[in-house]
Amino acid sequence: MDIKEQLRLIPESAGSYQFFDSENNIIYVGKAKNLKRRVSSYFNKKHDSVKLKIMVPQIKKIEFIITNSEVEALILESHLIKKYKPKYNVLLKDDKKFPYFLITKEDYPRILVTRKRNKNMLEGKYFGPYTNAKSMYTTLDLLKKLFPLKQCKTPKFKDRPCIYYQIGRCLAPCQKLISPDEYKKLIKNVELFLSGKQMLLVNELKNLMEKYSENQEYEKAAKYRDSYFDVLKTIEKQKVVYENTNINQDIISLSKNDYMAGISLLQIRDGRLTNKKDFEISKADYDGDEEIILFFIKEYYLMTGDDDIPSEIIFSYELNTEDKTMIEDWLSAKKGSKVSINSKKTKKNDDILELALKNSQYHLEEMKVKSLQELQNNYNEAGSYIQEKLKLSKFPHRVECFDISHIQGTNTVASMVSFFNGMPKKSEYKRYKIKSVPNGKPDDFQSMKEVVTRRYSRLLKENLPFPDLIIIDGGKGQLSSAVSIFKELGIENQDIVSLAKRIEEVFIPNNSQSVIFPLNSPALYFFQRIRDESHRFAITFHRHLREKEALHSELDNIKGLFEKNKKLLLEKYSSVAKISKLTKEELMLLLTSHQAVLVYNYFNSATLKSENKTKGVKNDR
Repeated sequence: MDIKEQLRLIPESAGSYQFFDSENNIIYVGKAKNLKRRVSSYFNKKHDSVKLKIMVPQIKKIEFIITNSEVEALILESHLIKKYKPKYNVLLKDDKKFPYFLITKEDYPRILVTRKRNKNMLEGKYFGPYTNAKSMYTTLDLLKKLFPLKQCKTPKFKDRPCIYYQIGRCLAPCQKLISPDEYKKLIKNVELFLSGKQMLLVNELKNLMEKYSENQEYEKAAKYRDSYFDVLKTIEKQKVVYENTNINQDIISLSKNDYMAGISLLQIRDGRLTNKKDFEISKADYDGDEEIILFFIKEYYLMTGDDDIPSEIIFSYELNTEDKTMIEDWLSAKKGSKVSINSKKTKKNDDILELALKNSQYHLEEMKVKSLQELQNNYNEAGSYIQEKLKLSKFPHRVECFDISHIQGTNTVASMVSFFNGMPKKSEYKRYKIKSVPNGKPDDFQSMKEVVTRRYSRLLKENLPFPDLIIIDGGKGQLSSAVSIFKELGIENQDIVSLAKRIEEVFIPNNSQSVIFPLNSPALYFFQRIRDESHRFAITFHRHLREKEALHSELDNIKGLFEKNKKLLLEKYSSVAKISKLTKEELMLLLTSHQAVLVYNYFNSATLKSENKTKGVKNDR
């Protein structure tokens, strides 16, 4: 059944749709309020998005699941994305591995750390997810100190409490040394703490302390007193964002580069900044910042415990009304109270969003450094994977990569960077001025042909070793151009590939299918890094030539004017037009009298010639 026939069968109902490729793999999962209208839109119009231009021709089969509402479709969509990890969906890296706090569903609940949210196995109330495990275990230690909950699933002894009771880390419910009502109060306080409602917790602890003191139950009063002051110390360490202690918000900020994106989420609870969570988006190939923020909100709050959802979520991207209403309805139902999404600019919003942006930018830099370290430490593994995936004849120890740079065909240059065992070897970098392409007439194929010829004909002539792998920045056309040169030079068995930037496709000779490395793999990062380095090196050289060209001015035509005096004049007056209007006296304030006269006479002579020409006066020959 062709696509047109499949489109006719799609109902006008809410639901989730799945696109399959020719190998019957799910390549994209989406959701819609009206399945027919949404799915048909992929095939009824031209797309500006690069991702859609590439994805839509690959769709060979469409399946859908009808739901009762768009909110149900949203939840189903997220479940299917997690399950199948489609090629063209944005993915939250390692979301299944984020840990949670779990307060177990038992007569006397315990607090655990878990990485699973399977309610059939671990029933109870979840808080999280937490992206920093070290910080999470620090919090757990504090919780065990503040609230001496039951530590063991089953009693250690039949007739006496264990050591946890003796050191004050448990109230021995197994020996009935605390009543069920008292224990419920303890659990309530833990939930208040984990929900970020510390001010409510402080008031609760204070009330209990005073109550037991009045009843002359001084031992219990002392325990609540200690907890009260410990919580106060914790609150003092948290930055005050709002004077109003009723404000509970999540602030979301996005930072990205060409191939990765980082999100930072700041939690404001009771007017205080209580936590920061960082997330890595494993594929930054999306249609816009709004899409990735919407995706993140869906994924994160599906994982989040109901009590961790704030009353307001703030970010700097405007959602369309339909998406905004759907998300607000879903989160309000999940939380059990009103949740609003806000992207309106206010002074206070701008300040806190700026703070979130700094955090997400720092997180992005951390990810880049981490990726570099992983590549550096594991190049043997990455290189072996590259060799196998690209069917290379040898291990890619030494790799050379080429890039072309110009602006509308002017000052066309090429760069060649060299990497050895995954790391740049800058002493081997080369740069070239392209000679075979006329200035102002861009021709990347001819430019690549020239630079490859110059580079490898010289290696042949000087009997120097060739690299293990050559990478051409571009698509099939640039690769074909380079391969033809090797045939002309009589070079055989040279491994050469090209890298198309848009969706990081690697093309190999005599193969119509591109190779795509796994997202965030060291192999992909290596290709991106060497490509970006060759691009940077080419751009730097191109910029140098343009600046050198820009520095050439009419002052260069003044015979006898020293170079240092040209720089003095341009630094002080910024343009030749201003310099041309200076008097001899003004010039002598900066230059010697001889140099000043040279400049003055040149411009006044030029002005006179121009005036004579305008008046029709002919100069004597």
